[in-house]
Amino acid sequence: MPQGQPSVVPDDGLTTRQRRNRPLVVVHTGIGKGKSTAAFGLALRAWNQGWPIGVFQFVKSAKWKVGEENALRVLGASGEGGSVDWHKMGEGWSWVQRDAQMDNEEKAREGWEQVKRDLAAETYRLYVLDEFAYPLHWGWVDTDEVVDVLRNRPGTQHVVITGRNAPEKLVDLADLVTDMSKVKHPMDVGQKGQKGIEW
Repeated sequence: MPQGQPSVVPDDGLTTRQRRNRPLVVVHTGIGKGKSTAAFGLALRAWNQGWPIGVFQFVKSAKWKVGEENALRVLGASGEGGSVDWHKMGEGWSWVQRDAQMDNEEKAREGWEQVKRDLAAETYRLYVLDEFAYPLHWGWVDTDEVVDVLRNRPGTQHVVITGRNAPEKLVDLADLVTDMSKVKHPMDVGQKGQKGIEW
């Protein structure tokens, strides 16, 4: 497999191996499609490495069955790669249905409290905090606290956060940030989401 060459080698006293293996905070943000899809792609790689994975879905309905959930649950139960735990924290598409905001705020805060407990216990090697940028953007969960917890998390825990409007403080903390822009989307011409593409 080809090895990338860093454009800068910092004078931080770490060996190449130590620097390569340091845990990352990854943010997928922007208005384009594919933020969660990319995060679940990372989860597949983590599963292949035998890492325990925790998926925490914020905002998306607990009733909504996404293809990645079924696939990762099957893989996690196969005994061949890492384990997969899936936690659903939301009650619906809150950026559309704002009348259920109070219940969603409470569930988002409860979800973050669970993530904090798991980080402290080093429960997983990879955390996918799907759509977590929304509760941060809306002020439901305190961004300063999230940044502090992520900065000081123990061990070698990688954290991937998805969602539009990721707060600047989170972007500043992150090691890898991708802003997904939209060039074209079928919804622009009136086509709704479809099986196998959106879920």
